[in-house]
Amino acid sequence: MSIKAGVGLSKNKNSVQAGYEAAKFALKQCGTDKPDFVIAFASPIFDQNELVKGIAEATGNAPMVGCTSAGEITSEGPSTKSAVVMAIKSDSMKFFTGLGKNVKGGAREAGRSVASEVKEKVEKAKESLKAFVMFPDVLTGNGADAVRGVLDILGEHFPVVGGASADDFLFKETFEFRDGEVASGSIGGVGISGNFTMGAGVRHGWIPIGIPKKVTKSEGATLHELDGKPAISIYEEYFGEKAEELRNEALARMAITYPLGIKVPEYEDEYLIRDPITVDEKGSITCAAEIPEGSEVRLMIGSKEKAIEAAEYAAKNLMKYFEDNNTKPKFVLMFNCIAREKLFAQKANDEIQAIMKIVGKDVPLLGFYTYGEQAPLGGELRNTSKINSRFYNETVVMFAIGE
Repeated sequence: MSIKAGVGLSKNKNSVQAGYEAAKFALKQCGTDKPDFVIAFASPIFDQNELVKGIAEATGNAPMVGCTSAGEITSEGPSTKSAVVMAIKSDSMKFFTGLGKNVKGGAREAGRSVASEVKEKVEKAKESLKAFVMFPDVLTGNGADAVRGVLDILGEHFPVVGGASADDFLFKETFEFRDGEVASGSIGGVGISGNFTMGAGVRHGWIPIGIPKKVTKSEGATLHELDGKPAISIYEEYFGEKAEELRNEALARMAITYPLGIKVPEYEDEYLIRDPITVDEKGSITCAAEIPEGSEVRLMIGSKEKAIEAAEYAAKNLMKYFEDNNTKPKFVLMFNCIAREKLFAQKANDEIQAIMKIVGKDVPLLGFYTYGEQAPLGGELRNTSKINSRFYNETVVMFAIGE
């Protein structure tokens, strides 16, 4: 049994060449010309069809998934305006890709579609699915619903990890890749089966401040009222600023340090982070994902120090899965919220290097800055009945595979 992986990066301004170069570097590090699977993340500055064409040419049309990003991540640290590729070779793993389209027409339906395609392929191959990695577009639909759709097909307690595709903080249009196809407003995904060890780490590092508020009116990702007052009051009461001063970019900037947290009833001191994006004339706040009526919401505060601590905690939790089996990861996938990169600013590499120090500096790592993350609460993978896959904001998610 063996699992090998390699990572490559290119900043070539020619889209085909960028894909080709990044893939070739990954193949060289992996030690193969014929990978079993490929994962790619890229800046939206590239022509994505040309980029994917270059990757396919270099890898012999190997099965692949990926998406556009808001910054790319490798073992060396964060990068921008680049394309990054991971090549995987394994005789103990199998990969089954899927693509769910038309998120705008129904995120849950698109989630069901991508999971159904993967499940059908797995059953035809007479394999048993162990994990699902997804890349949903959340600019056109509810990310939490996309996760629900996947779980509708794969099971309530199935381990789902991934990151929402992005577009360099432009919030205009993202793209998702699957086996040479490039789509927008979709969900790319891959199911993994075989004989391997897997681990996950999940943490955000934001802590609650102020008093809890009850969501008394909301519709999907739009939060209308807290304790019967306009939603924006949670910021006005704490900061003393008027709603007019928090519109659009001002609120989005504030959310980097002061997002909202939804209390998770079944987990003590656990909050799902939600990014406020805009506020309308009535004081309603539109977030990056849903905040259900009846839930408890707190204002949260973050810092670079706490964010580093969270990343280290997640990495250590991930490594426990491998320490239990007296083994090490063969590769790590990282899905890191763009808000964390904005919080770190010029010191974003500090977080990546803190993680590499824990997982091992020689372990291939590939990731990107996302518009949302998916993972089981607490990174739980051991106890099936406790696996509860959710959608997050402002969180770092890591998923690793080893022998």
